[in-house]
Amino acid sequence: MMNNENPRLRRAKRSRIKMAELNATRLTVYRSNGNIYAQIIEGNSNKVLATASTVEAEMKKKLKNTSDVAAASEVGKRIAEKAIKAGVKEVAFDRSGYKYHGKVKALAEAARENGLTF
Repeated sequence: MMNNENPRLRRAKRSRIKMAELNATRLTVYRSNGNIYAQIIEGNSNKVLATASTVEAEMKKKLKNTSDVAAASEVGKRIAEKAIKAGVKEVAFDRSGYKYHGKVKALAEAARENGLTF
């Protein structure tokens, strides 16, 4: 039997179902080959409360490379600051089916260090 569904998205769906059950505000991560993005999404209404990414002009000036671990931790720091400004301190970490290492781990640890709990 052939299944064309992307395995990463299949893994992501499983964790998102659990977060929806718990009605948790979540920190979502997406990484492309060139950039890394993070969003804080409210649990019950799916409304985006804060975003941070390496695409922002301010971040592009600050970073040499927009797709490395250093860039990911900078995005983690920025999303934590924006989340706290929006009144969010506790989130569920939605790694979108990516393995928890490298860029995803760097983003998560930087967000934790800057005041988010998950």
